[in-house]
Amino acid sequence: MASAEKLFIENNGGISFSWNDDKRSIDLIKLVREGIPYPEFAKILDFAPFTAKEWAKYLNISSRTLERHREERKVFRQQQSERIVSIYQLLHYGRTVFENQEHFYTWMDSVNIAFGRIRPKDLLDTSIGIDMVRDELGRIQHGVLA
Repeated sequence: MASAEKLFIENNGGISFSWNDDKRSIDLIKLVREGIPYPEFAKILDFAPFTAKEWAKYLNISSRTLERHREERKVFRQQQSERIVSIYQLLHYGRTVFENQEHFYTWMDSVNIAFGRIRPKDLLDTSIGIDMVRDELGRIQHGVLA
């Protein structure tokens, strides 16, 4: 199994967002297809500002199922693994754009006019919502604010 840690953590201990090269993309596809084991997901929990209830919503599972994954060290299904990778990459991108983790997390938790007065973190339960947040971060990064 491809190691989530190997894919997410660079040699210097920093988090890697870049996955545009073909080799890395193939590794991520393999990881998603095999599923992310809960112990690897637990490392992401330390990085992300979300509660277990929020993660359960994002992964479209109950809080109890998420708890069972933890207790039994289960592997997430493909769809859930893909969502974990997408959110992880989004969080890293946002931290890069804001150049400050705390400011980014405050933005994620704030009502946003661009999203119809919805908090960005409330959009992470769908791939469309993740794409919307990523697009908005791109606009912020390039100074295109509406």
